Amino acid sequence: MDGRELISIRVGEQLFALDIMTVREIRGWSRSTPLPHAPGYLLGMINLRGAILPVLDLSGRLGLASREPDSSSVVVVAELSGRAVGLLVDAVCDIITVQPEQIQPPPDLGSTSGGFVHGVITLEAGIITLLDLTGALPEGALAA
Repeated sequence: MDGRELISIRVGEQLFALDIMTVREIRGWSRSTPLPHAPGYLLGMINLRGAILPVLDLSGRLGLASREPDSSSVVVVAELSGRAVGLLVDAVCDIITVQPEQIQPPPDLGSTSGGFVHGVITLEAGIITLLDLTGALPEGALAA
């Protein structure tokens, strides 16, 4: 089977998927330390085994309604643009395998997706939006 493995996540009431190869680990929510003058979707930073990990509110970054993180929130540690970044989501749902022909191009509605939507997958569970978060961080935001 030469399908692509994805991890499905829930943000609000919507299902999204990330390439499983970008996901490093999944952690429970822990309070983050705010960063001064950071964009609204950058919740702050947490200590991940001695390394500082920035945490993005994925719903805010995607332009969806944000909610206050709580004990049921999850942080998906992903590799974005060569950097480890935490993505705050409501839930991690499943690992799915899709064939290339199952991924449809996103509807062209004047680039309202911010460039993060790579495709759309229709499954029995509903429509899952495949994300490519390569450009989720502003240019130079986490410069070394």
